[in-house]
Amino acid sequence: MATTRTAHTVWQGNLTEGQGTVTFDSSGIGEQAVTWPSRAEQANGRTSPEELIAAAHSSCFAMALSHGLTQAGTPPTRLRTQADVTFKPGTGITGIHLTVEGTVAGLDEAAFVRAAEDAKQNCPVSQALAGTEITLSATLA
Repeated sequence: MATTRTAHTVWQGNLTEGQGTVTFDSSGIGEQAVTWPSRAEQANGRTSPEELIAAAHSSCFAMALSHGLTQAGTPPTRLRTQADVTFKPGTGITGIHLTVEGTVAGLDEAAFVRAAEDAKQNCPVSQALAGTEITLSATLA
């Protein structure tokens, strides 16, 4: 069964001085302010498209890695994942770096890194972002 998730943004004004509000329609988790300075300079309590991509990527990657480890008979106790999305004004998104630290009984570091690489390649968000360089650091806790 396919699912569709929805968010919408209302933007007012020009790019550099305007502002917007991103609303998470499907989950109902609320609204977040977004501005050009929050994207290209400091967040100052506002979000950006890159932060939203980072949230999507870190959660998708964690789910994919958890699934792969479980399928291999070594379910994780805990995974802490982070996605750093780099944005350069005038160029766009220049890269994404995933970092994961895992607690997985019965698994050595090399096997964990292999599982993490597989999850990086196969999580749906990584596949959607295939035009962007995605790097990975993976360690066991």
